[in-house]
Amino acid sequence: MQIMLCAISNIQSGNCSEDCKFCNQSGFVNTKIQKYPRKDIEEIVLEARVAKKNHALGFCLVTAGLGLDDDKLEYVCEATRAVKKAEPNLMIIACNGLASYEQLCELKKAGCFSYNHNLESSREFYPQICSTHSWDSRFETNLNAKRAELMLCCGGIYGLGESEADRKSFRASLKELKPFTSPINFFIANEHLPLNPPPLSADEALNIISDSKKELGDTHIMIAGGRERVLKERQYEVFERGASAVVIGDYLTTKGEEPSTDIENLKKRGFSFATECH
Repeated sequence: MQIMLCAISNIQSGNCSEDCKFCNQSGFVNTKIQKYPRKDIEEIVLEARVAKKNHALGFCLVTAGLGLDDDKLEYVCEATRAVKKAEPNLMIIACNGLASYEQLCELKKAGCFSYNHNLESSREFYPQICSTHSWDSRFETNLNAKRAELMLCCGGIYGLGESEADRKSFRASLKELKPFTSPINFFIANEHLPLNPPPLSADEALNIISDSKKELGDTHIMIAGGRERVLKERQYEVFERGASAVVIGDYLTTKGEEPSTDIENLKKRGFSFATECH
């Protein structure tokens, strides 16, 4: 089986104005994370080269904050052009919050392949986890990305305390958007965040993946944050449940599995790594 690998570069970290209760980068919580206004372009390119050596096909440029302004847009475009020049075969995914159609057209012109903006959860549950912007604004950004002819990467987080009805509603909204890829994150509580729901079991997490694949059809299900902590020794079962992509390396503010460990374990299980999107 051939799978897609994706790596993340957190190019602007922390001090976010939004109050998302699941996020370590929110300015409303006092988490001990590394914070910086922007990463040097040279450092981003170096990370991209490492990602490519680790068989990554997707390389995601993530910025903290509500959305894009002119200055941030130019920075992300500059980073995109630099990475594409250094590693032409990497598919650049931009993840920069709320964005207009015009801004997303600029990202595509710079060389972005995809835009990632997660709905996070259902429209009904969202006010319980964020009050500073609306779920509808997130949905609209995804529509803007599709209109700008960017491939859409849209998913969310499970285990926030949402009900089964919320999960079904969330997946129905994703199905409406028909994303190219849909990341599944599993929430990991910590003492600095206001949320402390019961942790997901491995069986529950795997069933979520199965349900997502069943509902979303041709969408690539990508397993992202929390897989190591929730699934532990069962984390490679995700591919038996319909996943076809996985994030390797570190996440935005938390450590992930060592890429070499993932690659070795995946090869042992007979997986090969996609070199182009299909």
